[in-house]
Amino acid sequence: MRLPAGDAKHAVFAPLDDGAMRSAAVVRRLGSAIALGILVDGEQLPAEAQLAASFNVSTVTLRDALSDLRSRGLVRTRRGRGGGSFVRAAQDALTELSRGRLREISSTDLRELGDLRGAVSGTAARLAAERATGAEIGRLGETLDRLARAEGGTARRRIESRYLIDVAAAAQSVRLTMQEIEVQFELGQVLWGAGPAEADPAATVQGHRRVVEAIARRDGGLARALTEEHVAVVTARLVDAHVRLTRRPAVTGGHDDGYPEAAGS
Repeated sequence: MRLPAGDAKHAVFAPLDDGAMRSAAVVRRLGSAIALGILVDGEQLPAEAQLAASFNVSTVTLRDALSDLRSRGLVRTRRGRGGGSFVRAAQDALTELSRGRLREISSTDLRELGDLRGAVSGTAARLAAERATGAEIGRLGETLDRLARAEGGTARRRIESRYLIDVAAAAQSVRLTMQEIEVQFELGQVLWGAGPAEADPAATVQGHRRVVEAIARRDGGLARALTEEHVAVVTARLVDAHVRLTRRPAVTGGHDDGYPEAAGS
């Protein structure tokens, strides 16, 4: 199954689970979608009533969330004819959103999300080795070629996210693919950012190529093991970045703490 962008957007606007802090949940959902490039710069969001219905939240809750996103510089709203709320994918705003999310999430939650991600992405890689078509394997290689050529953390993060979703899609499981998208939404903000101490992009690409080679050889066990190993390394880096952010004063206007691109994807 090839998952088109339209399906990813369907997941963006899917109803939220019941529970408290639903305004914050809307902010996380839309913030991650912007970070992952599923919602692009300048794109108009659906009308407030339609958006509230999609998320299954009240209009008041939705307006609170949009106000929060505006204050973070991720959405702008124009009134009057032709108006509405529009996405702003500014790098500085995304980085600050990411740093804030990484400060508020606990190390325990990061490890649990890493466990979930390892289970989802690892299973997807194993099943892709069993079920992927030759065309799908070829597309995975093409995506990694684009990742190798990409310049800057923004482009790399988005392409790598797309690669991970495409591996799940190659597993021929709609539910697994949607779960991979949900995991990306959960971690999409904390994986974002730019900094001089980023993970080695070439090594990251090489690691993913080994997974695709295992998928092409139909070696599901190796594909899963390599994917779980990659997720474990990224999770450890995220926990380390969280500890550094929460144990020292925040640095504004710079990224000299090596966060968060150091985490990789």
